[in-house]
Amino acid sequence: MTDALRLFGLKAIVTEAGSGIGEAIVRTFVKQGAEVLAIDAAGSGVETHFRKVSGVSGVVLDMHALDASKQLASEAKKSLGGLDIVVSNFDWHRKTPINDTDAGAAEELTENMLARTAAIYDATLSLLQRSPAGRMIVIGCLRSVFGKDGTMAYRNTELAMHRLVSKLAARGGEFGVTANYIQPGAVMTPASRPVFAADRELRDYCIRQSSAKRLADPVDIAKVALFLATDDSVFVSGTGIRADGGVSLD
Repeated sequence: MTDALRLFGLKAIVTEAGSGIGEAIVRTFVKQGAEVLAIDAAGSGVETHFRKVSGVSGVVLDMHALDASKQLASEAKKSLGGLDIVVSNFDWHRKTPINDTDAGAAEELTENMLARTAAIYDATLSLLQRSPAGRMIVIGCLRSVFGKDGTMAYRNTELAMHRLVSKLAARGGEFGVTANYIQPGAVMTPASRPVFAADRELRDYCIRQSSAKRLADPVDIAKVALFLATDDSVFVSGTGIRADGGVSLD
């Protein structure tokens, strides 16, 4: 197997895959030889978006439905015949960014994020257990979900995700199933673009706070997901990787 086919023969599901980070992960995985089921909502165009990309099937599924996670697992079994990699990726942006004083909004976001992540893991674990390389990868909240004065809320959601993923990793460890998360920084996506356009101060703040002095591209996050999906990360589980360009010391 060459380095260009690091996921050869593996089967993956990516949620909210029609654009942004999800799309970048789909395209990165398929280039590495994976067969990918790209999931997104009605109106996303996911069913036709990847029609010229070999190895990708776009499926419309409302992940807000009560039985969405079970539908996801059923679709994986039907369309892929099994499952090796699950990427739980969602847009957590609200109408306005959350600041540290917005305790209720931050709590609601965290509860929804944890509940959806756990539901997907519960529904797909039996499939991942049958894989020689079961991987659960969770994409955390973008920095643009939070306002300039929302750094504490941002870090608290990461801490909550870390606790959950640690528990998931413990559950699947004996079966060789790993669970990890990626904590993105500020990423320019179709969802974050209008936020930054409306709040240039937040955009500039995010750039200043990053040692890289730029916003991330979705592919920057996709490359981290690729590492977590491969055998290179076989002994990495229950933890998170920050992909935020580093914290500026200026």
